[in-house]
Order: sequence, then C-alpha cells, then structure tokens
Amino acid sequence: MSAAPPRVGLTGGIASGKSAVSHLFEALGVPVLDADIIAREVVAPGTALLTTLFERFGPGIRADDGSLDRSALRRLVFSDDGPRRELESLMHPAIRARTEQLAAHAGGAYQLHVVPLLVETHAQDRYDRILVVDCPESLQLTRLFARDGMSESEARAMLGSQASRAVRLASADDVILNDGALDALGPRVAALHARYLALWAAAPI
Repeated sequence: MSAAPPRVGLTGGIASGKSAVSHLFEALGVPVLDADIIAREVVAPGTALLTTLFERFGPGIRADDGSLDRSALRRLVFSDDGPRRELESLMHPAIRARTEQLAAHAGGAYQLHVVPLLVETHAQDRYDRILVVDCPESLQLTRLFARDGMSESEARAMLGSQASRAVRLASADDVILNDGALDALGPRVAALHARYLALWAAAPI
C-alpha cells in the first residue's frame, strides 16, 4: 500500500486571503480540502448535527428554509466564550472525520488542508507543513468591513477570538504575505508549489 500524500495545513486569520491562496493551489492541480466547506456539509439540512445545533442554540439560528443561519450563529457564539467552545466541541470532530474520509480518496503529490482554526485547536501535528497566509490586522479589519459589512466592534471581536498574528507566524513553516494586489499571489503560490513538489519528490520512501 502506498503512503498517504503529505499534507500542508493552510491557515491564517479571518479575511487574510486563505480562499484566494487555496484556489490558486487548486488551479495547479493540488487537492484542496477546505474545513469551511466541509463545515457546511456536516450541518446540511437533514443532518443529525444540524438538529443538535438547533436544540442547543435555539430557533434563532434556523433560517426560514430550515437551514442554518450562519450569521445568526456567528453573532451568538462570538459574543460569549462558553457557547463558542460548545459549538467547537460539536463541530470539530465532525469536520475532522469527514476530512479524513475525503483525504483518503483525494490523492495528489500532496494535499492542501485549509483549516482556519488550525493553531487555535493545536492541530499542527496533523500536518507535514504549516502554511500561514498573513496580512496586517488593519488590513483584516478593512476587508471585514468591506466584505461582510461588520461593525468595528464585531470585526474586532472576531479577530480577538482567534490566535494572534504573532502566534500564527510562530507556528509557520512557510508564509505567504497577502498585503497587496491579488495578482501578486499567483507567483508566490507557484513558487511554493514547486518547492513542495521538490521537497517530497526528494523525500525517502
């Protein structure tokens, strides 16, 4: 049986540009498993986990069509550490289990696993390399205002709930700085992709 492909854990603060970077890796043929996408899958209408969330957090997080109102849930949990920790205790095991199912069939010379809370959940040892998408906090705030229409207090609360920039960078094997135009990311991703391919092609079997 062949060994499982190496895994790169991609992380970064909210609005740092993780999705833009992961899409560029995907365009180069790298299998990408995104925890945010998987998180939506495990709470799709009809799932047992969605029922559990409604029972625990109340009807205020149920959208008119019966799906999860993610904005309402976000407002609820980011205002209180207790509910946020409880939500994470329900979501993270389900996300990890589904990720493992998908990873087993994804193949690839290596895989990119996008995990926004990788550092916060102390999951570094699950990956062969940690790639951090980095940008200044002031830029994160600007992007949150523009992208999600958040107030400053909401945006700062979200940043405050995550690991600090310094802590994320301390965990990184590799860093992509995303503090400028999006077209600057392409060459950075391509160079890192080539480095990863060379790294694991040279690794002993």
